[in-house]
Amino acid sequence: MQEIPRKNAGSAPLSPNCFKTTFKLKCGLVVILLALGFLGFSQSKPSISTQVDTTYIRIGEQVQWTVSVEIDSTDQVIFPEGQTFSPLETVEAYATDTTRKKDRLTLQKIYALTQFDSGSYKLPKQRIEINGIGYFTDSLQINVETVPVDTLAQKMYDIKPLMAVDKTNPDWWKYLLGGLLILAILGGLFYWFVLRKKPLTEEEKVALLPPYDRALLELKRLENSKYLIQDEFKAYYSELTDIVRSYLEEDANIQAMESTTGQLIEKLELLSDSGELELEKDTINQFKNILQTADLVKFAKSKPAMSIAEQDRKIVEQIVEKTHEAIPEPTAEELMHLAAYQEELERKKKKKKIMLGAATLAALLIIGITVAGFKYGFTYLKDSALGNPTMELLEGEWVSSRYGFPPISLETPKVLIRQEVKLPPEAKANINEMQAFAYRSAEGLFTVATTSVTLAQETEPDFSQTIEQIIKNFEDQGAKNIITKQEEFNTISGVKGIKVYGSGKFTAPSSQDLIQGKYTVLLFGGKGFQQYIILTWLDDDPYADQIVDRILTTVEVKTEF
Repeated sequence: MQEIPRKNAGSAPLSPNCFKTTFKLKCGLVVILLALGFLGFSQSKPSISTQVDTTYIRIGEQVQWTVSVEIDSTDQVIFPEGQTFSPLETVEAYATDTTRKKDRLTLQKIYALTQFDSGSYKLPKQRIEINGIGYFTDSLQINVETVPVDTLAQKMYDIKPLMAVDKTNPDWWKYLLGGLLILAILGGLFYWFVLRKKPLTEEEKVALLPPYDRALLELKRLENSKYLIQDEFKAYYSELTDIVRSYLEEDANIQAMESTTGQLIEKLELLSDSGELELEKDTINQFKNILQTADLVKFAKSKPAMSIAEQDRKIVEQIVEKTHEAIPEPTAEELMHLAAYQEELERKKKKKKIMLGAATLAALLIIGITVAGFKYGFTYLKDSALGNPTMELLEGEWVSSRYGFPPISLETPKVLIRQEVKLPPEAKANINEMQAFAYRSAEGLFTVATTSVTLAQETEPDFSQTIEQIIKNFEDQGAKNIITKQEEFNTISGVKGIKVYGSGKFTAPSSQDLIQGKYTVLLFGGKGFQQYIILTWLDDDPYADQIVDRILTTVEVKTEF
């Protein structure tokens, strides 16, 4: 018996219509998802637009180039930076302006561009980076025209010839003022410390008094002292005896300071007996008693009564007065001798002051020169004081100018003077025009010269032939043992040329002697023209080396005309 299959009791059979309905639902969902994906994609795609305010400017005017970028708020944008608009020059890149609309941002950036030569210039495509992906703008054509000149309303004049001008130094007054200020300071110091009569101190005033007046003054001070009140008898008697001894030594010419009591009394007695010093015996005995009392106080620690000490001071004052009266008056000859002696002392004292002041100034000058020598170099100081031609050129006022056509621009210590150039007949077939300018120092070997050559044919210049001709000219002028080296040279703007340099024996300007020197030749050129610069200078001249280095950093040439 064939068994009949039974239907599943838990599920119903699927009809064909049911399959169709399910498929349509799935397709619809896929279409909706794809539409939503494309919609999201279209919203995140950036939009870039550019515009310029004008495509026609005159030389030096500016073009305002504006770029607008519409992005999502989460996107990152990098605009062009630097000189990316060449051959147009970027004058300024303004700050980015941001505008928000819902979840979208509009960034706007403006660039100011210009050009200083007439012509038609292509503003190149600019790369704008959004989220690491580069987008390029459209290129534009910008026309730059020259400024029109009305030659009918404005008269035209010939170029004025070169005029010789006197050398000027506008800063001379600064150096003069500085020198006068230094001299004034040194003179003031010399007067203040040497020549000025300084106010005397109280001690100096007392020391200048005559011995008699000074002794009485010092005895008066001793009377007002506090030695006796403070029980300082030793100090009191020491000062008392010193006053009288010093007076006798100065006014009576008796060696009293180094004499003992016995020796001093013996000298006084001898002078009294001989009549040279009219002192009474009682006065000498009173003085002897005071000296002996002082010796007991100083060496035996004796302590007399206060009244005796005061009385001894009064007796010493009387002794000084009597001694002064006993000294005979000096004769006219002695007075003249004393005046001459004092004048001699004053002269020696003044001379000593002057010598001391001069020595001080000399020491300060030597110290200043030494310090300046270690800081700036002794050679520089010597050249500054004695003068050096190349140092004056280096530190003088430099001139920046353009010479010849095609022009050669450079800075030099002096203006280059136009040179008369006579072309030989064989050179006229190849050279249309030659313009030369030069400066040569009257002292030393320093020379700088420029030459611009316009060729008769639109051909590239033969630099090797030019170098050979320059070396031959050196030799024709007497140079010997010329060493030549060659390398590439680039100006600041990137113009490439040839640098030929070396050394040799050159003829001195004022004689036929050969001196060791250096030279450098720079050569530039293009189709139909050639330019070269020649520099020569003395070897072992640091100032000339600095001049040449400075000139080489300022060289600029035009390679098209």
